[in-house]
Amino acid sequence: MLEEDGRNHIGEKHVVLIPVRCFTCGAPLGHLWEEFKKRVERGEDPEKVLDSLGVKRYCCRRMLISHVQLIDELVHYSRPI
Repeated sequence: MLEEDGRNHIGEKHVVLIPVRCFTCGAPLGHLWEEFKKRVERGEDPEKVLDSLGVKRYCCRRMLISHVQLIDELVHYSRPI
């Protein structure tokens, strides 16, 4: 669970693990995530946001639309170094 300041339950800064490239075609997508997320949270239509960002292929659109942030759930199961 994230706190209001974007930190996780142990005080670390929240890290987003969006794939850098599309799994299917290999197009770079990681740099688009923050803009996409910000605009959709403001209430813009995801379809129009993807169009304006130049994401045309359905495989790439799927990568951004279906992304689920699970790092905070998985960190509970990490092994100590």
